[in-house]
Amino acid sequence: MAIALCPGSFDPPTNGHIDVVERASRHFDRVIVSVVANPAKKSLFDVQERVVLLKELLGHLPNVEVTSHSGLLVELARERGADVIVKGLRALSDVEYELQMAQMNTNLFEEVDTMFIITNPKWSFISSSLVKEVAALGGDVSRFVPKAVNEALVGRGKVG
Repeated sequence: MAIALCPGSFDPPTNGHIDVVERASRHFDRVIVSVVANPAKKSLFDVQERVVLLKELLGHLPNVEVTSHSGLLVELARERGADVIVKGLRALSDVEYELQMAQMNTNLFEEVDTMFIITNPKWSFISSSLVKEVAALGGDVSRFVPKAVNEALVGRGKVG
């Protein structure tokens, strides 16, 4: 059974994130989406809120589960028996960072590979940071995030 681990901050989840997970779910028996808990970063949504949102957004995919983790990603991969770490690439600027992470993960846990899914071009310019910035300034981000995320942003007073 091929198990993929799809990590990210998902703060907030975007249509690009959902696209990558949906596509990964077509190629792996199981996909574990893991919200990274990074206490050093100021998050808009706490980890549990992001997990709840992702469970709602990905509930239509029977082979996808959503969890969270802190610490080394390779430890989660080892614990959960993941063969592959799946990452989405939006632009050339993502490649250098993701390549370094993939190589470090391989050095820490040789049994796990990293595979990249190229983001659908219609979502390639979207990042969680950009969504948060536009929303904070009262911009309409409804076409970049799922409806539940937009509603959560509106509930936070982050969208005009």
